[in-house]
Amino acid sequence: MNITRENVDALNAVVKVDIAKEDYSDKVEKILVDYRKTANIPGFRKGHVPMGMVKKQYGKAVLVDEVNKLLQDALNKYLTEEKLDVLGQPLPKTQDEIDWEADKFSFEFELGLAPEFKVDLKSKKSITQYNIIADKKMIDEQIERVQKQYGKLVSQDAVEKDSEITGAYTNEEKEIDNTVTLTLDKFKGKSTTKQFVGAKAGDVITLKTKGLFDDDHDLMHALKLSHDDVHGLDIEVNFTVTEINKRELADLDQELFDKLFGKDEVTSVTELRAKIKEDAEKQFVQQADQKLLNDVTEHLVENTKFDLPAEFLTKWMQTAGEQEMDADQAREEYEKSEKSLRYQLIEGKLIEENNVQVTMDDIKNHAREMIKGQMAQFGQMNPSDKELDDIAARVLSNQDEARRISEQLISQKLLTVYKEKANLKTKELSYENFVKEVYGDK
Repeated sequence: MNITRENVDALNAVVKVDIAKEDYSDKVEKILVDYRKTANIPGFRKGHVPMGMVKKQYGKAVLVDEVNKLLQDALNKYLTEEKLDVLGQPLPKTQDEIDWEADKFSFEFELGLAPEFKVDLKSKKSITQYNIIADKKMIDEQIERVQKQYGKLVSQDAVEKDSEITGAYTNEEKEIDNTVTLTLDKFKGKSTTKQFVGAKAGDVITLKTKGLFDDDHDLMHALKLSHDDVHGLDIEVNFTVTEINKRELADLDQELFDKLFGKDEVTSVTELRAKIKEDAEKQFVQQADQKLLNDVTEHLVENTKFDLPAEFLTKWMQTAGEQEMDADQAREEYEKSEKSLRYQLIEGKLIEENNVQVTMDDIKNHAREMIKGQMAQFGQMNPSDKELDDIAARVLSNQDEARRISEQLISQKLLTVYKEKANLKTKELSYENFVKEVYGDK
């Protein structure tokens, strides 16, 4: 057997594999001898079928199978030994019909080669690293929410601006009849609030669905309809008031602190505010980190310049998926996935250059912590090591889940690299201002 490579250019090559008779003949002969022992052909006793007949019936199929196996093994070994960094998979070049009666065969494969490039994390323009804080306004609002949640309901005769109102939305034509409890701050316009203020149990208020809420999801919940049904919905609905209550705020006392955090974990309003701030800012770190990861990724893809073997990859995509594509479909798919492919190559180089590694112990420990957190949400605060190990083993037996955790850990470790090496500037701001700056004032 002989394998040669011709580099077409820096991103494309052709590998030629020559297979001689001595490479496959012994293997083919052995398989046919085994076939002869078990062949069941009418007119002959088992094991006594003439070898010529066995070769005539099975010879070509066995030869084709063995040559293909030999070809794939040789090609894979060659790519490994030559340390060729290929994209996609080798593509067999179209050739004339193969003469399987010949003693030797030649096959050619197109290769798409990964480009050579450098990744520079020290960009001229700095990337913003957000430090999100829980400001006084947010802490005050959170404390009020807690007081409302643990407060008691006091019945009212008439609706006020801060009332909790129970009633039913109805519309006969659309077969709407849904009982809800609402607060007036959910509505979009002040005119709707005016309609409710002063209403009493038994009163019926007619509302227009168009512009009733800022978000279609609120309308879906109010009317118990699907998203398709509420999209663009412009009808009148009646709301019949059945109950009016005011939520009396819970006292900020030790009883409430113990309900929230456990006995004597928090003993004053000052400690309560500090605890709320600490817990909120822990969650903000995750959002800020995700934003930084997205921004660095975007920067690297936009500013790390290299060519790809686009023609080869487009051709490879035609047959790589579950369903074959025509040339136009493959070209469209390549254009959609090019950015992702570029980042995969950049990420691979960063992983190699910074020795980023994820061990099986890392994955197990991450799974344990993830499970521990989920169990805590359901009140199981102190699971045993055996429980955690058993559940983690079941989770990681799912290869997709294990791969997802591994990818998360790689992202976390790359984030550490970015924080150490990228050109970052820190910007401190409240969560409200972070949302406005990053996502727009919605």
